[in-house]
Amino acid sequence: MEGKAPIMRRSALAAIAAIGSASLFLSGCSKADDNTNDNGTKSAGANAATKGVVNASDKKGGTVTYEMSDVPDSFDPGNTYYAYMYNLSRLYARPLMTFKPGPGDEGNTLVPDLAASKGQPSDGGKTWTYKLRPGLKYEDGTPITAKDVKYAVERSNFARDVLSLGPNYFQQFMADGDKYKGPYKDKSDKGLSSIETPDDTTIVFHLKQAFQEFDYLVATPQTAPVPKAKDTGVDYVKHIVSSGSYKFQSYEDGKQAVLVRNENWDPKTDPLRKQLPDKIVVKLKVNPETIDQDVAAGNAIDLVGTGVQASTQAEVLTDPAKKANTDNTYGGRLVYLAINSKLKPFDKPECRKAVQYAIDKVSVQTAEGGPVRGEIASTVLPPDIPGYAKSDAYATKDNKGDIAKAKDQLKACGQTSISTNITARSDRPQEIDAATAIINSLKKVGINASLKQYPSGKYFTDYAGVPKFIEKQNIGLMMMQWGADWPSGYGFLQQILNGKAISQSGNTNLSLYDNKAVNDLLGKAIATQDTGERNSLYTEIDKKTMDDAVLVPLTYFKVLLGRPQNYTNLVSTAAFSGQYDYLNIGVASK
Repeated sequence: MEGKAPIMRRSALAAIAAIGSASLFLSGCSKADDNTNDNGTKSAGANAATKGVVNASDKKGGTVTYEMSDVPDSFDPGNTYYAYMYNLSRLYARPLMTFKPGPGDEGNTLVPDLAASKGQPSDGGKTWTYKLRPGLKYEDGTPITAKDVKYAVERSNFARDVLSLGPNYFQQFMADGDKYKGPYKDKSDKGLSSIETPDDTTIVFHLKQAFQEFDYLVATPQTAPVPKAKDTGVDYVKHIVSSGSYKFQSYEDGKQAVLVRNENWDPKTDPLRKQLPDKIVVKLKVNPETIDQDVAAGNAIDLVGTGVQASTQAEVLTDPAKKANTDNTYGGRLVYLAINSKLKPFDKPECRKAVQYAIDKVSVQTAEGGPVRGEIASTVLPPDIPGYAKSDAYATKDNKGDIAKAKDQLKACGQTSISTNITARSDRPQEIDAATAIINSLKKVGINASLKQYPSGKYFTDYAGVPKFIEKQNIGLMMMQWGADWPSGYGFLQQILNGKAISQSGNTNLSLYDNKAVNDLLGKAIATQDTGERNSLYTEIDKKTMDDAVLVPLTYFKVLLGRPQNYTNLVSTAAFSGQYDYLNIGVASK
């Protein structure tokens, strides 16, 4: 899933460089981390939330505030593909399965949510059956049924002309999924025949092939129930019907959302949620520096998990008391440059390899905020995803690029120079700085790239994620950041490498990569029961992709989160790109 990149201020680059790479790494709780905060409370220490739950409490009351500098793709659980919205949406939309709140890798543990237990596979993994918990209700008191889960999957995966922002795994893998036209065109009540609901508490998924990680798939918010009678398509976001512990009190598009307790949520049906705060406020389009200030004051959470701004970062890392209120962790993400493999001359592998060799990755790392923001990457899979194997197909001295090798590849491609465009998100200064560093590297070998900036909220729907648009605009290079949809090689690779995942809007396979060998290996891997064998196949896919040079790994993303001291139950979880788990955050006593 697409994780929001940490934001970087250009004016702070020199300050960050001056700190030096050694001090940029946070290393557990040191003596210097044992500090008293401005409000008189004792800090748990740097990285405490990566090892356990900070400020554990069952205290009820108060308001938890989330802030972000832009707007999300959508609050609709069936029409979103950002990690932070997967995280937040669980407060009002319960999927069949979800991840257990816990530090680091513990957060990757799958547990039943709407379902009473994990899925029961049969037919070698081609059929999966789930039973819903008894007594489930929507915010209006009406019962939640298996038909509502079936409908949620149908609207989110089979109506791509209406809801295009989420992944389409179900469309790809359900039997007869290629024939069903979706619930807005299907006027009958039957729906997709390969999803059966023999009774109100049973849902059965029939797949076209074995899918050994299906429990992960149903942990996406696309399985959160939606009552068909209340669905208004793309406008459903304005009146979402809650199945979780909170419901929408108000929603102002582009401004703010306010959630309050759902009085028809029953804790007897939900062993995970605690429903602690009275109110949850999500503020949109907040100045990034203001977010930093509010987080430091203990009164807000950076919703998208970008971490502290670069202008704040230098100050935080050199002040022991402020550093003690931070968590630095891997986010299960890769920052990379996607190369449009369908656009001439990048349809030739030699031209793509020229880009690989040309880029000074150290300059890109510096632009992103230094080693604290990510380690230099050379593979598709990050080190914290199963299937990763250390490798560097386009190694250069000190990772600073090789002009001679780049020019050799350009010559082999039949080019002496290339003119193209590179995209970055306009509301992400850090991404813009990284793109600028890449432009400077490419210019040295004769590849002239002009920067095109587009807003995050429409980056995939209107711009980089629209194949016709990037072809028309001569866009050969696109800045991208990607996190695993679930913690496995398949959960990371499928939506950015499989040719079947390419869509005409909302596309995340930005390279438009369609290699039959890779497609077949992905299919083989997900049907393989043995975990070790499956992981070996993911390693092979990584190698083949790098051989084809369709994307340039830049950094293995790390995040530096500011930890608000006035909030409780803060724990950084690998399941949501290192963000704090939003399920049970509360407000501490004053």
